Amino acid sequence: MFATDQTRLKMSAVLSGERRGWSGKLLFAGPAIIASVAYMDPGNYATNIQAGAGYGYGLLWVVLLANLIAMLFQALSARLGIVTGKNLAELCRDNFSAPVVWIMWAVSEIAAMATDLAEFLGGAIGLSLLFEMPLLAGMGVTAIVTYGILLFEGKGFRPMELIIGAMVGVIGLCYLAEIFVAPIAWGDAGTGMVTPELADAAALTIAVGIIGATVMPHAIYLHSGLTQSRAIIRTESERRRVLKYSNWEVVIALAIAGMVNMAMVMMAASAFHNGHSEVAEIETAYHTLTPLLGVFAAGAFLVSLIASGISSSVVGTMAGQMIMQGFLHFRIPVWLRRLITMVPAFAVVAMGVNATQALVVSQVILSISLPVPMIALIIFTSRRDIMGDYATGKVIRTLAAVGATAVLVLNFILLADSFGIPVPLLAS
Repeated sequence: MFATDQTRLKMSAVLSGERRGWSGKLLFAGPAIIASVAYMDPGNYATNIQAGAGYGYGLLWVVLLANLIAMLFQALSARLGIVTGKNLAELCRDNFSAPVVWIMWAVSEIAAMATDLAEFLGGAIGLSLLFEMPLLAGMGVTAIVTYGILLFEGKGFRPMELIIGAMVGVIGLCYLAEIFVAPIAWGDAGTGMVTPELADAAALTIAVGIIGATVMPHAIYLHSGLTQSRAIIRTESERRRVLKYSNWEVVIALAIAGMVNMAMVMMAASAFHNGHSEVAEIETAYHTLTPLLGVFAAGAFLVSLIASGISSSVVGTMAGQMIMQGFLHFRIPVWLRRLITMVPAFAVVAMGVNATQALVVSQVILSISLPVPMIALIIFTSRRDIMGDYATGKVIRTLAAVGATAVLVLNFILLADSFGIPVPLLAS
């Protein structure tokens, strides 16, 4: 706890004006960095690869839009924790009836397990491809590494923030290297970011997948918990400063996550769009990258996937703990939580289910559970009896409602398409 206690003391010095400069402001970085991992998890890899391979740079505007929506909801989640001192799950427990709370907890737990399925499988796929080991062996290594990292959670918030931050740095550096190796058509990429268009019904399906799975349920719960007692706030002036630092961190951290996702799409567009547009799976993308861009590019792709899988699996477990504690006031040992969330992933692989297809199914499950935290967050952050003077104004409420409506409608389209229900927008 020493590093955490020292960080809190230094933060108090910044808030009181005793310490100035950028080094002091950096002490407030951490919660949004951890939450941003949810937007770079393995579940995004397959969708981004499909977008770039099939439509070149044409769907980059969808990634940008999805990232802006994510920024808004993560900022609201952080705001909730800073102002109330409680996380979203705790406020649900305090304000809703017992039957509603139990249903919300069950849905959220299923979402947490689906999230972990995608993250756990992603790390295992990366390890199995990089080191040519069986997928089950890759899963075993992923399990051991993630559990080892989770042990640092008992040492306070700062060590975990630094570990996850380092992994985010690895992911970012890998994709920075990728865009230098791949011959990106920067003019076309720029046009794709600002020109909203969909080439056909299949492009709409992919766009729905990108936006529909962007706002992660567990990230909304987790961010409010990471900020609820991180800084010692003594005055309203200090609270306003913490909120200001939090908003800046959300913008920067989510911007980095957005750029990583855009880099994934651009890499796939450069490598696969002309001649290999059928590439849709992570394994195929790796094997195709090697002859096209070389061993370094393929290796960087796998290293980023491993870092993404392990870090997001750690974050998913942290979120699961917070969800259970918040809704039920009950906490289980981290090893048991890790074991429970690993079981579905091992079962999927043991049954011979295609790993990439399992990632897609996990995104469908997330889509079903997404309305629960999104709607609750909008309700609580707009209530003056909960937020006081920090309740959201009309503009923010409207933007949140529009963003939530867009995400939820697109999720409905994604679910309908997944279950074979005819949707006019997707008709060819």
